[in-house]
Amino acid sequence: MSQVKQFDVEKESVKLLEWLGEFGKDPAGGISRLLYTHEWIEAQRGLENLMKEEGFQVQFDEIGNLFGRLEGSKYKDETILTGSHVDTVMNAGHYDGQLGIIAGIVALKYLKETYGQPLRNIEVVAMAEEEGSRFPYAFWGSKNIVGTAKRSEVEDIADFNGVSFVEAMRAAGFDFRDETKELRKDVKAFIELHAEQGGVLEIEQIPIGIVGHIVGQRRYTIEINGEANHAGTTPMGYRQDAMTAASRMIVAINDIALKHGDPLVATVGKVEVTPNVVNVVPGKVIFTIDCRHTHKDQLVQATEEIESALKQIAEQVNVELNIDLWMDADPVPMDERIVNLIKEQCDKNGLKYKLMHSGAGHDSQILADFAPTAMLFVPSHKGISHNPAEFTEPKDLAEGVKALIGALYELGYKEELF
Repeated sequence: MSQVKQFDVEKESVKLLEWLGEFGKDPAGGISRLLYTHEWIEAQRGLENLMKEEGFQVQFDEIGNLFGRLEGSKYKDETILTGSHVDTVMNAGHYDGQLGIIAGIVALKYLKETYGQPLRNIEVVAMAEEEGSRFPYAFWGSKNIVGTAKRSEVEDIADFNGVSFVEAMRAAGFDFRDETKELRKDVKAFIELHAEQGGVLEIEQIPIGIVGHIVGQRRYTIEINGEANHAGTTPMGYRQDAMTAASRMIVAINDIALKHGDPLVATVGKVEVTPNVVNVVPGKVIFTIDCRHTHKDQLVQATEEIESALKQIAEQVNVELNIDLWMDADPVPMDERIVNLIKEQCDKNGLKYKLMHSGAGHDSQILADFAPTAMLFVPSHKGISHNPAEFTEPKDLAEGVKALIGALYELGYKEELF
């Protein structure tokens, strides 16, 4: 493939990102575009019109995923898919989610204008939802594509204003997927371009990250029950201090993570103390643990060590301990064939890259069980994400889109896949 013109790609990408960022622009300076809200509907309809203007074949599925297609000339039952999610968190930036959609549109536009009709269908998707920001449910868009979303999981949930999921969906003009219909079998590959949401690429001054794995996650709620008592009259040796136990546990969790080393990470992100007053020995503490690793066996080994350490500390401090493992998500490897194809394209086009893992969850982890999947990252300034200060340098943005273009060209315009 010939060198992609950086100026055109950069200019078009920045322009369209700013345009899409106007849908749901909030007074705090960011974007708030939650599933099935007015802002969300306007964004999807705006993207629908844009895709039609570019000559794509455009359609929504039942739940509101939007697809824009370049029709293939030869392999009409084979589709190469790219894109990401259109929804945001509250007061979000311009890059998380919508970058992958805009990159896909720019890539398809470039390929169409430069090479004409592909052999296979190439399609960009603006997925309805990934964040779980309005309703207590995440990956609604991608889970409907692969058929793992269950009606029963959302029929009884509501948003923070009491609006039910079903009511909001139908008011937006959509409904549940017809589960009697066969799932798509034409998707032969999925590639998602995303902002890194971390600082590695910027620190190392590398414009492109090629993702090898999406980490697995284990999340816990830890409850410690001691005995609340008078802070002045209860001798230290007679206390059942839940806060002392929690403090030792938190240090132990950190030490275990440091011992295992990268890429393991462990975080205590929330702590609740009862009664939480200055002159009472704490009788109860609840805290959370978020532990992540790229390999399942090492994630299990580390968390088993953590559980064992917590039990030992609870016995030493004479408190009751309850360990609730409420999330156990396996790591997701990206497709090695597509990863190698992207690497080859970057090498051929002189694009600097780093092979890395994703420490955050993405639609790609849902699609990976459905079709061969890979991810590309571009740098996030200072690692900032889910914030109006989210930013990727335009030149780095262009490098990521060029890498995507190269991969889509190889998959869509060549006789042989991979």
